[in-house]
Amino acid sequence: MNKGVMTALTTIGIAQFLKIPIKKIKTGKWDWKTFTETGGMPSSHSAGVTSLATYIALERGTPTIDFALASVFGLIVMYDAQGIRRQTGELTIAVNQLDEKLERIQGERETHQHDRRQRKLKEMLGHQPEEVVGGALLGVLAGAISHILTNKR
Repeated sequence: MNKGVMTALTTIGIAQFLKIPIKKIKTGKWDWKTFTETGGMPSSHSAGVTSLATYIALERGTPTIDFALASVFGLIVMYDAQGIRRQTGELTIAVNQLDEKLERIQGERETHQHDRRQRKLKEMLGHQPEEVVGGALLGVLAGAISHILTNKR
């Protein structure tokens, strides 16, 4: 398999796994479903694209078209992760809160039916800027380590 692709995919997996203990520290509960969820610290999107760009920079150099493509692609992904996707998540929270208010206005007792059923709209979609930076730092580290390990063989 292409070493750059392997580096990026491995880094995405590491970032997703790291979300589990980080969430445990924040909430006090282990939630293994976090591995497959979007959002959270660190951004696996940022980690993946940054590790690829770092690997390419160290392997082929920064003046190459490969590095240019990886860098521009990475910047777009990171901007989208903390911008558009985060805004979508915040809008989804507002819609879910509106649903709760409508239930109460309709005269339903405080049954919290919305708490018992699975939410139709997923609220955790994007990232806070610090989550994107955390993912990018992880990506730089992973890309550098991958480059070092690749060249030792």
